[in-house]
Amino acid sequence: MRTKPNCFFIILIFVLFTGCVSSGMFPHTTDTKVDLSKNNYRIIKANAIGKSSGFKLLGIIPIISPKYTKAMKDLYSEIGISEGKARALVNVTQERSSIYLILFSIPELTVRADIIEFIDE
Repeated sequence: MRTKPNCFFIILIFVLFTGCVSSGMFPHTTDTKVDLSKNNYRIIKANAIGKSSGFKLLGIIPIISPKYTKAMKDLYSEIGISEGKARALVNVTQERSSIYLILFSIPELTVRADIIEFIDE
């Protein structure tokens, strides 16, 4: 009879101490037509990253959710994009990951992009 409670606690401990998930995608489309086959642009920064973190109680109750707009703002502040310049984000991807701990989890949204600047030919 003593083995059943021990198995339950072992499984419970295993479930509580496991977990890390990650997924990446960019679910948005654009219809901009740009010809990148010519030498009309230069790479300003490759692999610029913006992040936003959140907090979930017990791993399922969202207290603070990671925000895409905050991650993009972080990305823009890192690379110094401002109005009036012919710069664009290319190869934009987003990744969601979470760290699961005993009583909470920390979801994170990461946006990655390459920044190019168009130049006159």
